[in-house]
Amino acid sequence: MYDGPVQDLIDELGRLPGVGPKSAQRIAFWLLDQPAEDVERLAHALIEVKQKVRFCSVCFNVTDEEVCRICRDPRRDRSSICVVEESKDVVAIERTREFRGRYHVLGGSISPIAGRGPGDLHIAELVRRLADESITEVILATNPNLEGEATATYLARLLGQTPGIQISRLASGLPVGGDLEYADEVTLGRAFSGRRYVS
Repeated sequence: MYDGPVQDLIDELGRLPGVGPKSAQRIAFWLLDQPAEDVERLAHALIEVKQKVRFCSVCFNVTDEEVCRICRDPRRDRSSICVVEESKDVVAIERTREFRGRYHVLGGSISPIAGRGPGDLHIAELVRRLADESITEVILATNPNLEGEATATYLARLLGQTPGIQISRLASGLPVGGDLEYADEVTLGRAFSGRRYVS
């Protein structure tokens, strides 16, 4: 549609998740309107993130060092590990300030449709961590969708035989501020099965 570099930029931006052709075009023309130093700063940040960011050698969270900040922190509870699918899940849990243990990032979830099995995730490394460290609880915090549930079920079966380790799963159910009439059957069913007694 456009000539040379402009169309190349639109095509590359269109490959980003959640960016359609119109959004890619809008971003490309916004970038063209920006001062050169702003665009160079963005380009530098993109190159730097690819050159410097790696995965933590312990938990597989993103970091710019060999071991991430959370794994290095001596104040973290070393007896509990929260297992998540992606690094962005670590950020979400950290924002709650409810969990003071450490993490293990699987790098995705089991999804036969996408061709991802247990061998494609950091499950073997998790099993090794459980053997090497003094861990007493593993919290399965995978997403409450089909793939996340399959991953949690697989891990619960695999790790359930490990002596001295309690396996737990994050509760799921009704969101705060939600109305019962708008809840789907699965969410409402989970809310019932995960109910707590108040007296």
